[in-house]
This record gives sequence, structure tokens and C-alpha cells, in this order.
Amino acid sequence: LQAALREGSARYRQRDFAAAAAKFSTALELCSKGFALEDPLKSSPDDISRLASWIESKLVICYLKLGQPGLALHHSHRSIIQNPSHFCNHLRQAACFRCLHRYSEAARSAMVAQCLYVLAEGAGLDTSDLLQLYWQAMTQEALSGEVSFSVLYTPFEKEDKADKIKEANRTFAEKHPDYVQHIFTDPHGIHLLPEKAESHPGQQYLLTLGFRNKEIGKTVEKFVTQKLPVFPGQKKTFSPSMEEEAETFWKNTGKRIMAAMAFIGSSKIKDERGPCARAIEQFHHASLLSHLQRKEEQAQVMAQAMAELATVPYLQRVSQEDDKLLQSLMADAVDILAGRTGERVWTKIQKV
Repeated sequence: LQAALREGSARYRQRDFAAAAAKFSTALELCSKGFALEDPLKSSPDDISRLASWIESKLVICYLKLGQPGLALHHSHRSIIQNPSHFCNHLRQAACFRCLHRYSEAARSAMVAQCLYVLAEGAGLDTSDLLQLYWQAMTQEALSGEVSFSVLYTPFEKEDKADKIKEANRTFAEKHPDYVQHIFTDPHGIHLLPEKAESHPGQQYLLTLGFRNKEIGKTVEKFVTQKLPVFPGQKKTFSPSMEEEAETFWKNTGKRIMAAMAFIGSSKIKDERGPCARAIEQFHHASLLSHLQRKEEQAQVMAQAMAELATVPYLQRVSQEDDKLLQSLMADAVDILAGRTGERVWTKIQKV
């Protein structure tokens, strides 16, 4: 293991990223067999996780340098699962999303990185400002390429939320007349914006969205406002005869809905629906991809859901009940990725 790590690091310094990736992959395989110290019997799970996360992070950089952001993203999810509290792992994930032009998700990863950095380090204002600038740039990039919806952020203190939501909807209609087919304000969760702490200490916002297409707007609102997120178009279990219908739904509607959902997540750390709500959205997304026979994409989304679940306890307090659900969903994700079938918590949620 040490020889593979030494060789990989040497190749990495020489910028021979293909050779470095091969060596780091060998090291990762040895790590997965329980080696982290010279004596595997003395290697604790924490030692193995930290080392595996470090190796995964090196693979992320190697594959980004080699122009393979999809593969890099896969390793970035795995580095987060192994060590979710380290802000750099989330920043690398943001870089992968950025290279794939998935700017809303890049913005979310940058937001999480910034939050974790402030919680863990607290002192380095320059680094915190840079992370916020990256987050802001990704949010602007996401909006600049979006044609199906527009947004408005309204500062929110402790007013009556219902009145403030009505006011936000009216203001949006005045400012964005091209996006008034359907307007709603996210009622579950207060949004944050990447602003320097000294200028807006702890300022929170309501997020209002307006859509050109009424049906897509209604569907996104239903998805966001339900206590338990249910992916539209999944009212009953898919059968083979419905595969063509699912493909049409995904091309015409699903992609635009997911784009709006991803943007909503780019400024919201805490969700009033519960800490697992965002991961459940990704489970639904993965389920649809499975029915479309897109196994590789499904595996990526499941790994992303696992990274999301692993990070939750570092960002907010989790109740005993939510912790139980979080652990169960994590186990379900592992089973789904391994191709195992059977009754699980996720199956019950789908039935409900």
C-alpha cells in the first residue's frame, strides 16, 4: 500500500496523471481490503475511511486533469461518503459538476463547502470569501443558461411567513412578466445567499420561482411542498410497457423539473420537510433512471444521494427518528448499488 501511494504521489507531482491514477486505484483496492496501517489488524475503520477519502480525492484531481469529469464526479461522491466533514471534498465535487455544466449542483456543493469551512475552521475569512465567490459564480451561471424559469430572493426576518410569501409572489409578477404562467414561493426552508458575513450577517431569504410552462411550475411546486417528495409521473410502479412513456416524460418534462429542483437546493441548507428530503428526491430520480435502463446514471445519482446523506449530520441537528431513517436510506443505497433486491425502507416510502 505504501509503495503504491509513494509511486502515485511521485507520478502526480510529475503531472503524469494517467500513471498516478493507476497507482492510486491500486492503493484504493488495498485500502478496501482493510489496509491503512502496516498491520491490518491495527487499522481502525476511521483510519481506513480517512485514507480512502484522501486517495479518492487524488483520483478526482487526476481524472479532472485527464478531461474525464464524469469519472472524477464518481470519485468525488466516494471521497465525501468516506469523509463528509472535510470541506475540500465538497469543493472538488463542485469542480466536477462545473466541468459537466451542472451549475446548480456545483453551487450547492460550494455552499456546503463554505458552511463546513466556517463550522470547522471559522478563522480564514479570505478562504471563506473565495468559497462564497465560487458559489455565487455557479448560481449566476445556472440562471444565465436557464430559460424555463426565473427566480426572486426576498429578504426574510421573522415576519408572518404567509403574508411575506403573498408579497413575494406579487413582486415577482411585476419584475418578471415573462414567467407568470405559474408562480410560487418555497414554503419549506429559508434560503441563504453567498454574501460576506460583515455586510449581511446571517441574512435569510425566501425563494420565489416563476415558470413559462404552467404544468411544469405546478409539478415543481407539488414536489417541493409535499412533506414526502414524490417524483412526478411515478404514481404507480413502472411496468415494461410504460418504459416508452417514461422516456417521453423524461425528455419533455423530467429534465426541466430536475433543473428547477437542483436550483432550489443550491441555496438551502436546512429543509423543513426533514433532513433526508433532498436524498429522497434523488432516490426517486435514480428509480426513474433505472426504469429507463440508464444504469450508469442511476449509479451516479445513488452515490450522490449517499454523499448527501453522509453530510447531513455535519450541517444540522438530526433527531433520533430522522437518524434512523438516514441510516436505513444509506443501507438501501448500498443495496441498490450492489444490485441486491428485497423489502427495504425505500420500497415502503415508494408504496406510501
